[in-house]
Amino acid sequence: MISGDDLIASADLALRTLHRGARAGRPMPRAAGAADETAMSPEQRRLSGALMRVNHVGEVCAQALYAAQALTARTPELRAQMVAAGREETDHLAWLERRLDELGDRTSLLNPLWYAGAFAIGLAAGRAGDRISLGFVVETERQVEAHLAGHLDRLPADDADSRAVVAQMQADEARHADDALAAGGAPMPAPVRWLMRAAARVMTRTAHVI
Repeated sequence: MISGDDLIASADLALRTLHRGARAGRPMPRAAGAADETAMSPEQRRLSGALMRVNHVGEVCAQALYAAQALTARTPELRAQMVAAGREETDHLAWLERRLDELGDRTSLLNPLWYAGAFAIGLAAGRAGDRISLGFVVETERQVEAHLAGHLDRLPADDADSRAVVAQMQADEARHADDALAAGGAPMPAPVRWLMRAAARVMTRTAHVI
């Protein structure tokens, strides 16, 4: 049963996510050695900013998804797993906000919409049962892992600090997927996987510019 304290904590998380109140529990990954960002052209900085903005939207959605799935978890163990994974996603969120500031870029103007949509999806996944909720985590994190691999290919070689952040995020997402699978996540049907990929494409293309 969802308590009043749970709802207050969820609302507080939403406000902190949307008003740049995320605080990382781990140091922000940095490239080995001093990064020479002056080597990047204006076009490269804009590309890095756009890619990191897309990644930031992904982390806004992750906050909403894990919060909703924690609220609807049927067991204390699953709730604790969702909260722990969400805490690592908060690290990602804070790192990306800092990196966007360093690049002189901004977060998406549509973050409230992304958060609301992801929270609704997370509630639906959680209410479908713990195995479905875990399976949704597995599929989501596998898709995010592949998405981040693509960004590592596209980020300018001279943007070593952004690449360090994305590489750590990718490792964390892979571990979240593995943990959810080990906890009993059910495979998602092919139509659900397709819909998830289609929604992700809409989000990434929109967040790249807005």
